[in-house]
Amino acid sequence: MKSLFHLAIHVTDLDAARHFYGGIMGCAEGRSTDTWVDFDFFGHQLSLYLGTPFPTTRTGKVGDHMVMMPHLGVVLRLADWLALSDRMVSAGIPFDIPPQIRFEGQPGEQRTMFFFDPSGNPIEIKGFADFDGLFAA
Repeated sequence: MKSLFHLAIHVTDLDAARHFYGGIMGCAEGRSTDTWVDFDFFGHQLSLYLGTPFPTTRTGKVGDHMVMMPHLGVVLRLADWLALSDRMVSAGIPFDIPPQIRFEGQPGEQRTMFFFDPSGNPIEIKGFADFDGLFAA
């Protein structure tokens, strides 16, 4: 059985979060109050609450990169990843790791990009041509 995840994180500005997650990333907004807002984060529930974002450190070694930990993310089909990558580039979003191919020609070949939301929460979006390769060793 496939399940959906729910993640609740802090943001410092709900209006900026709405613009970023809804306007730029294209996530549909759900329920909200004056202190939180839900988004359909590519089929999963992401709840953003006003508060201090979690601390992060550059401690995750992946290939040649040290990535921010912890981070949130999602795995998309390649066509959806390419469309989102184009939107992020067009919106002028600065990348921590720009859109690229990782593990090219190896098991688990994927596209990836890392960036931050307006509150500094690190996000990784992966793209796979074939989801069967997601857990390939």
